[in-house]
Amino acid sequence: MKSYLSSFVRLAFAASMVLSAACVATPAAPAPTQPAPAQPAPAQPEQPTEPTAAPTEAAEVVLRWRTRPDNKEEADVYASISEEVSRKIGVKLVYEPGGSETASYQDVLKTELAAGTAPDVFWIPGTDIADFVQRGLLLDLRPYAAKTEGYSDDNFYPEPMFHLTYNPATGKTGEVLWGLPRDVSTFVLYLNLDLINEAGAPDPRELAKAGKWDWAAFEEVARKVTALGGEIKGFGMNAWWGPYGAFMNAAGGGFFNAERNACNLTSKESLEGLAFLKKLYDEGLAVPYGEDSEPPFRAGKVGMFQNGRWATPGISTVSFNWDVVELPKGPSGHMGNWLFWGAYVVNKNTKYPELAWKLVDALTQPDVQAKVAARGTNIPSRRGEAVFQEFLKILPEKNNQAFLNGLADKPTAEGPLWTGSWPDFDRAMGAKVSDLLTGKITLEEFAKTACDEPSKAFNP
Repeated sequence: MKSYLSSFVRLAFAASMVLSAACVATPAAPAPTQPAPAQPAPAQPEQPTEPTAAPTEAAEVVLRWRTRPDNKEEADVYASISEEVSRKIGVKLVYEPGGSETASYQDVLKTELAAGTAPDVFWIPGTDIADFVQRGLLLDLRPYAAKTEGYSDDNFYPEPMFHLTYNPATGKTGEVLWGLPRDVSTFVLYLNLDLINEAGAPDPRELAKAGKWDWAAFEEVARKVTALGGEIKGFGMNAWWGPYGAFMNAAGGGFFNAERNACNLTSKESLEGLAFLKKLYDEGLAVPYGEDSEPPFRAGKVGMFQNGRWATPGISTVSFNWDVVELPKGPSGHMGNWLFWGAYVVNKNTKYPELAWKLVDALTQPDVQAKVAARGTNIPSRRGEAVFQEFLKILPEKNNQAFLNGLADKPTAEGPLWTGSWPDFDRAMGAKVSDLLTGKITLEEFAKTACDEPSKAFNP
């Protein structure tokens, strides 16, 4: 297994880097998975703040920074990193763990930013970059990065950097820098191998190796595990845009049209993905939509659980035999996976912009990213063979290849909506998909009205 992973990973990594390099070579063009919007967002960002000298007595400065950890253990890692980085840059840092995995985290930040009580540096999901930029909440870090030895946009994956360097005033990339990506991740299926074996179902990992891991094989495993009876379910996923969006992507559909300025929920391909997913719920093969699927999976009652790398620390505590496998391929011939990411950004009104940039730069250095990744929570956002090999050393007995296969299979990069409001689109879309997957409306009814409310999120 180890030699197989090593050789295959190098091939996958080389291929993905060739694609990434092609994306970066022409910074004025968008990454392949994120075409430039037809019209730049109307909001005009303020002119970049000119670099100012750091206070003479940096030790007297206090910088606050925040992330959204999934649990206390992850928060403790960031607190430890905060102490190390504080010594490195010579500034007193105060780390503040944020709220839960919901939009309330971002809403709290917006409220604090308006009140002047927000941290100097904070992490936000990639989908929210445009919203924060268009509200004028983020500092353009390009002037500070330009003076930093060794800094290059090319140090990071091009898909996140497209959005972090996108200027809505000109429609061009590379002119601004809204932050730096903390990490990346892809979806996998976490497997309860004990349940799968008990059900007499084929091993998804072996099917994937043989090139036979598709929707039909996935459904077969889900049915056999569910047939064990009682509270056992073959599949579980949580109720947010990522999980159901992957099925739409795998069918060749998606949330938006190619220009990302119109709703695509009712396209033939998007509906095909949702129809397959709806069948799993209608036939009782999945944990009911809207219920958190992680607790029953960790309790040994779910055969396959769809989630990202961030679920690994918690799942590592289970008592049953577990592993991971990449998502099954859909009708498009691809997994429909996502390249998830989030970024450290700087409060537009920080009193210490240059020191805040130094903090962001320090938090995204290889040694710090390695400490965070060591918990099994994510994949470092920095590119390079050395970073890649360090990732493979984490839980080496598990199928880490599954995450990397997702990165190599044309994942759709999580991205903001520069042509409108992603939060508004997400809310409207999520409500319709929830009605569909809980049986409140039929697929035909969904197809007639699914884009009515989400379409209002686009700029006129």
